[in-house]
Amino acid sequence: MTTTPIHSPVDDPVGVLADRFWEWYLERQPLYATVLGDERYDDRLDDPGPQARADEATTLHGILAEGATIPTADLETEERITLDMLQVVARMRLRAHDDRLHHFEAVDQMAGPHNTPGDLARFQRTDTPERFQRLLARIALFPAHLAAHTENLEEGARAGRTAARPVMERTITQVRRAVDTPASESPLLAPDRTLSDEQRASLRQRLERDVAPALTKYLASLEGLLPTARTGDGVWSLPDGEAVYSTAILAWTTLDDPPQAFHDYGLAAIEEIDEERAAIATELGYRDTESLRASLDEDLDNRPPSRESLVELAREQIARAEAVAPTVFGRLPRAACVVRPVEAYMEAEAPPAFYFPPAPDGSRDGIYYINTFDPASRPLHRLATTTYHEAVPGHHFQISLETELEDLPDFRRFGSRLLGTAYAEGWGLYSERLADELGLFHGPRERLGMLDAQAWRAARLVVDTGIHAFRWPRQRAIDFLRRTAGLTPLEAETEVDRYICWPGQALSYMSGQREIQSLRRAMQERDGDGFDLSAFHDAVLGHGSLPLATLRRELPRWLLPTAS
Repeated sequence: MTTTPIHSPVDDPVGVLADRFWEWYLERQPLYATVLGDERYDDRLDDPGPQARADEATTLHGILAEGATIPTADLETEERITLDMLQVVARMRLRAHDDRLHHFEAVDQMAGPHNTPGDLARFQRTDTPERFQRLLARIALFPAHLAAHTENLEEGARAGRTAARPVMERTITQVRRAVDTPASESPLLAPDRTLSDEQRASLRQRLERDVAPALTKYLASLEGLLPTARTGDGVWSLPDGEAVYSTAILAWTTLDDPPQAFHDYGLAAIEEIDEERAAIATELGYRDTESLRASLDEDLDNRPPSRESLVELAREQIARAEAVAPTVFGRLPRAACVVRPVEAYMEAEAPPAFYFPPAPDGSRDGIYYINTFDPASRPLHRLATTTYHEAVPGHHFQISLETELEDLPDFRRFGSRLLGTAYAEGWGLYSERLADELGLFHGPRERLGMLDAQAWRAARLVVDTGIHAFRWPRQRAIDFLRRTAGLTPLEAETEVDRYICWPGQALSYMSGQREIQSLRRAMQERDGDGFDLSAFHDAVLGHGSLPLATLRRELPRWLLPTAS
């Protein structure tokens, strides 16, 4: 188990700067260090308060200043990329500070601070007395942690910068559920956790003493501020909404494109996907896609008979993908990918599926979480494309291989989330199309599920910009998703509220996929019959997460070093 920093095998100025930045970041975000298996900060929580934010801004300015002193003419390729990425991350985070995005971090049904106990249950080990004591110390900090977030929330309310009402309501529902759940049912006390009777009693006492009162107080604050929630669903309704959205787009996609460009591309992509879906409907004997989808909605065989059957089907799909992967990948991840259902405390508001990476030291496999809430609302023909996106060959391959790039600084191996999600989600979406090429979908129904998922990501470009730039109301966005992507009412509502909560994040998927597909076409045209798909995939994944502009600039050189 990692109890010391995972140092990069580099001593060049760029590597030293990257290591120093990364050490600072792990100390600033101790829970993320825990996720990576670094236990040095397992007795701490992050500080969202004003002094910590000011200190962060000072550090980021220092990173930029020091980076500017490093001569770039003689840097090796990876050194140049690392320096470029450090500067991109520092500038993006400073923009977030300037736009005071901390006002919105306290209210987040996807990853808000009230979810911390559940995160600790997922990632913090308690199998030695020392580890258990670090967990107790962390729990003792939870009241102050929530109080600091509450102060940020109240500061935002005074400035007229609040979360949208659907986000507030979903967060309140989650927190109320947590408040109403007895400490004995906390995920930290789940039966499969290796705790002695004495430890269970001690932990339950701490949960009742520290966590429960803090959540109750937090809930009261949220309920008291609910009337101040902004009535406009998009950030356009904030006093500085245009700047906030611009910063959010950059943070999630690494692109500075205007909202209209994303919006228009999404509409054009939907038109192309509609033609593919219509062909499948004709193949199956239906007059149009809507008729086919209505038939699937009424088909009881297209619904899982149980929660457990969803999990088992996902395992079978992963096994199929793993069997064929060596034909199009030269390098495969060492870590396994396991499937688990989303925990009950968050399943009602969680997305259909998501992925958590393996621990770098091998102590935890990659985890593909399947949402089994209300299984009758989850059509089976759509699960396969989700599995290939989230697990194999999608996020599990991309993230696991990234952590295995031991010649790169840790910042490059483990800091991908600091660069938004366009590269990672673009790879996930590309993987869905790749699965189709590899024949992994069982028949035209599952292929329709893939195309609906592609249309869903294209619709995200339209809906996210519609909500945050073009003043779409929530219901219009829900209706658009249902019409273009075939989502159920529950899924469409959950998704739209996620976009309202995370402006710009929904733009990353198809933006990243477009870049990877464009590069592949360019390489195929350049190399003709000499194009090697395995080499292409290994090059895309072989340097870690990158800003899209960096990927566009560097990948042709990796595949053919002599190319101009």
